[in-house]
Amino acid sequence: MAIREIVKVGDEVLRTKAKEVTEFNDSLGVLIDDMFDTMFKADGVGLAAPQIGILRRVCVVSVDGMTRYELVNPVILKAKGIQRGAEGCLSCPGRSGIVARPKKMTVQAQDRFGETKLYKVEGYAACAFSHEIDHLDGILFIDKIEQEEE
Repeated sequence: MAIREIVKVGDEVLRTKAKEVTEFNDSLGVLIDDMFDTMFKADGVGLAAPQIGILRRVCVVSVDGMTRYELVNPVILKAKGIQRGAEGCLSCPGRSGIVARPKKMTVQAQDRFGETKLYKVEGYAACAFSHEIDHLDGILFIDKIEQEEE
């Protein structure tokens, strides 16, 4: 496992739509493990592959530091309600602001082996899923800030 460099705002890779993963192999597993290591080292709760310069539809989330979600080719099936909260991003250091996100979400994704999973998340986890899935489409939280925080 390795710590990868996190790409910062201004790098075009963060504004590019990521490509679907079609090969489920050992290198995908290494990527996912490296993403978790990188995220935890940076004190984050989520990380998307474009944030480490890889344009693949892969993101990882762990809001409690124990439960690990690996989302390959995630699709939001349902989103319900609205919650507003302060957000930051490992790719946008020094920026934070209030962002509106779904209160509940149902997300379908594959794991590192290609097995399809269904996740029903709410609250902070729904916010993190939404934030990371946005990254896969070249959307940053700073695009959605309703109120910038000092």
